[in-house]
Amino acid sequence: MSEEKKTTEEYNPDIITLADDDGKEYTFEVLDAIESDMGRYLALLPQYSDPQKMLEDSGELVIVKVGEEEGDEYFYEIEDDDEYETVADAFVDRLEDFFEIDEKQ
Repeated sequence: MSEEKKTTEEYNPDIITLADDDGKEYTFEVLDAIESDMGRYLALLPQYSDPQKMLEDSGELVIVKVGEEEGDEYFYEIEDDDEYETVADAFVDRLEDFFEIDEKQ
């Protein structure tokens, strides 16, 4: 008699917490990462402990650039509009197969 082993894929999202300049913390799920000649970027989805806040969220991705200083990673906003648009378009192309994405024109 052979023993069958069941394998179940468990969903284990990559969750990070970021703090703003005032020290307020925000929690995000990392949906995707892209590395290009411009740098490394993460597409983040806000996470909420309050279900009502989740329903009220716009559903927009938060895109940050990853930097490194003295061996530590840090994340910051993309200030250059062209860089942001290029990276945002790349994330939309990669994620649209997995998620329903409504692009506002």
